[in-house]
This record gives sequence, structure tokens and C-alpha cells, in this order.
Amino acid sequence: MRLVFAGTPEVALPALDALIASDRHEVVAVVTRPDAPAGRGRRLVASPVAQRAEEAGIEVLKPARPRDEDFQARLREIAPDCCPVVAYGALLPKSALDIPAHGWVNLHFSLLPAWRGAAPVQHAVLAGDEVTGASTFRIEEGLDSGPVYGVLTEEVRATDTSGDLLTRLAFAGAGLLAATMDGIEDGTLQAVPQPAEGVTLAPKIEVEDAKIDWSAPALRVDRVVRGCAPAPGAWTLFRGERLKVMSVALMPDRTDLELAPGGIAATKKAVFVGTGSHPVQLQWVQPQGKKPMAAADWARGVRIEAGERLGG
Repeated sequence: MRLVFAGTPEVALPALDALIASDRHEVVAVVTRPDAPAGRGRRLVASPVAQRAEEAGIEVLKPARPRDEDFQARLREIAPDCCPVVAYGALLPKSALDIPAHGWVNLHFSLLPAWRGAAPVQHAVLAGDEVTGASTFRIEEGLDSGPVYGVLTEEVRATDTSGDLLTRLAFAGAGLLAATMDGIEDGTLQAVPQPAEGVTLAPKIEVEDAKIDWSAPALRVDRVVRGCAPAPGAWTLFRGERLKVMSVALMPDRTDLELAPGGIAATKKAVFVGTGSHPVQLQWVQPQGKKPMAAADWARGVRIEAGERLGG
């Protein structure tokens, strides 16, 4: 098939690479978000997908909005058979959805209908899911509600951050998306409507959602830290300033430490913080305006005083 791939961030690259390498299909163009400011100089930088496509000599389309008539006219000229999508980042109007004969097929990083929305991997970690996965489905006007072509499953490991899990799903999902294109092309794959039961939503995780509540159980604190890593990053307050908490360790056996929620106990080699259940050990933190550092190094530098606590 003639494919127009839609995607923007780095997580879309494994799927784009898999489709470029396919001997059954041709990626004739990519659709991506417009160049965005990045770095200290805030210079406009092309998306990772745009950069990869340019390296491969593939036409790049960067509409401000997918409903723009100039973009849709060019898409009709290209006449794709199908438009595979991974993390494009913009809503597609029906007028664009109707252009390719086989529609737009999205690789979504959850087992639909669970975790429909912008942040499925983060919500899977936050919820403590033991298994998640990826699904390919035909996009319709509803939120991730279209019929499903295929799925794969992936174990959520006890120490997974959202970044760890998303990386594994991106590479495994690339194969699923390529296989879905094959099945659509040869007519062996039919999309199946999603069940009405089991729908959960996964809206974008905002910075305020990543604030640690030290009165919550230690297991919840750990999930927030892992679920919000690498972005937006779990955080707390210390002496009125934000302290990013990059990793913690559960310490259920430390019954000797009696710490109130947010209370700090620091030794030369370790820093412990009280929660609503048992303490956790801070492993890596990032003070405001500084680089990440081991929690013990941070504690020595700030010279924690008796009675001080995290969370304000």
C-alpha cells in the first residue's frame, strides 16, 4: 500500500522505521506537527519524525491544523491507501479521515477500551496495572473508540517507569502496526468493534497531578514517582522550593523508622521519608535549577534540620 505516516515524537520512530523497511508498502509522505521552539535559544526545531523522514528523502507535511484545506488537498493528490498513526498529537476531522481508502490506523499504547486518551502508559503505571499492551484501531471521530485490528500484551514490571514501559511498547508496537498494514492490504484482517464495558480514560498528566501526597500509602507514592517519570516528573516542596523526586525504593521492612508523612530521616548513605504507611527511601532527586543527584548527596548539601519535612 501507499502509506502516509502521521506522528511527531521520538516514540513514533520505531514504527516509522518498520514501515520504511517493509518490502510490502511504501511510505510516500509523513504528517507531523509544525516545528516547535526548543533549547535555551528557543530556536524552531523539526519533530523527530520530520527529521527521520527528511533523512530518508520522504515528503514532510506540517499542517498547523489537519482541517486546513491546503493540507487536505495535498493529501488527496498523494492518494494514500492508508495512513498509519503513532502519537501524532492533533485531532483529525472527518474530512481528513475519509481521504485514504483504508482510513487512518492508530497504534495506541493500551489494551483498548482501557486507557483511552493522551497518557495511557502513565495511567497504567499509576493504577498499578500488572499487564498492559498496545492496540491498532481505525480512527473515527470518537476518542480512541474505533474498531480494533490487533493487540499485543506487555508485563508492567515492578520498577518500570512510564518511560521504560513506553520504550518497550514502541518497539513491540512497531511490529504490530506493520503486521496490521499487511493484514489490511491482503484482506486477512478485519477490525472488531470495541466492547462497551471496561472503558477507562487516560487524560494528559499535568504538573499539579505529579505532586506527591506523602500522606498516601508508600505504594501510591512509588507509583506516582514511576508513573510521572520522565515527564512531567513527580515533585514535592522543601523549604518552599520544588524538589523533583526521580526515584524511590519501597522499604516495608523498616519498621524501626517511625516517620510522620513527609518526615525526613537522613544518614550518611540514605534518606528516608515517611508516608501514610511505611517509609520510602529517596534515591535520586533534582533540586530546582540543578542537575539530578543522589538523595544522600542532596541531604548532606542542604543540612536537613530536625523536624523538617517534605511537602510544605
